[in-house]
Amino acid sequence: MSSQQSDISYTVPGMGVPDSRRIIELLQMRLHSLNDLHLTLKHIHWNVVGPHFIAVHEMIDPQVDQVRDMTDDLAERISTLGGEPNGTPGALVERRTWDDYSIGRAEAIEHLGALDLVYTSIIKDHREAMRETETADPVTQDMLIEQLRGLELFQWFVRAHLESTGGRLSTRGATTETQAAEQAADQARNQP
Repeated sequence: MSSQQSDISYTVPGMGVPDSRRIIELLQMRLHSLNDLHLTLKHIHWNVVGPHFIAVHEMIDPQVDQVRDMTDDLAERISTLGGEPNGTPGALVERRTWDDYSIGRAEAIEHLGALDLVYTSIIKDHREAMRETETADPVTQDMLIEQLRGLELFQWFVRAHLESTGGRLSTRGATTETQAAEQAADQARNQP
């Protein structure tokens, strides 16, 4: 926890400073995660190629815009709780627990395969933060639930490209972005 967060002197009425500190820490990690996501989405937007370029290119920008709005909501909630949101690139890189997105210029289906894993990780962590705020701060929990609604919808958009007519996700069992990208490409090549 940063010294700024440990030095908070006020919070919202009805909530104690110790609970606020913990929630600020949770929200700060969600802020880093979503800042990273919006940069990753732009990277995909710029590096997608192939016959489905325009569909994926145009699908990504609204996701970028909505994820950026989510980061603003997170930062404002941190401030409301008496904390100081940190959105600098250095803080993100220092605190993140994940690696950089690993796919460069690639076919649309490869990016979508890798992006499925990115969304899975973010959604799992967002759900954990949502559970941790249930008792101490239902207002924050409500915000996280709303964000999950959007993130899960975006993942569904991605997965619609990765699902076979039999309902099997091409990324099933993949543990790395590269593996997910390869599996998505393999399934696409093998479909009629």
